[in-house]
Amino acid sequence: MTATASEGDDRIIRESGIDARIALIVQPVLRGIGFRLVRVHLSGQNGLTLQIMAEREDGTMTVEDCEEVSRAVSPALDVDDPIEKAYHLEVSSPGIDRPLVRKSDFVTWTGHLVKMETSVIVADRKRFKGKIAEAGENDVLIERDKAAYGEEPTVRVPYDAIAETRLILTDDLIRDALSKDNRARKEAKKRRGEPDDDVPEGAETDATEEHEQES
Repeated sequence: MTATASEGDDRIIRESGIDARIALIVQPVLRGIGFRLVRVHLSGQNGLTLQIMAEREDGTMTVEDCEEVSRAVSPALDVDDPIEKAYHLEVSSPGIDRPLVRKSDFVTWTGHLVKMETSVIVADRKRFKGKIAEAGENDVLIERDKAAYGEEPTVRVPYDAIAETRLILTDDLIRDALSKDNRARKEAKKRRGEPDDDVPEGAETDATEEHEQES
């Protein structure tokens, strides 16, 4: 699901159709306030729901961040008016079982279990489940969770063949995600010169801000 990349869009997995048009509108707004786009998705849920998934460069995303993003992108969407009907705007963090959309995401989450779909057949399949064994410059090596008889235990998937990849929730992923989030928040506080208050282990890393929008 790819579209022509906008300037500064380093994602390897991008939107198509109306989602791509919306991404082109919100991406420069997000960059301007220190966030990066993860995904845009317009669905028919509860009428029309526009989900904008975003995060800071360090991977963090709080409820306050979601509110800031919502306030920033709403005027841009009102001006360009890409959606003809009334819709519900939902700004959220990627969450722990997040989609992987950048090469750096695959590097960051190497060793964790993913579900992957490809746009073309790779090693006689278009769906894979396994651990990210290695994230290279041009492809990712997946260690199959359960290789079928006669299949190689690993498969190398080119980035440009990937349609969608999402982390699978495991105890190891939860521990690693909370640890990364805690470190990122500490480093952000240090940069801002704020006191270092520990984030309790097990603190919620998911955040969502919802906003009604008329078009």
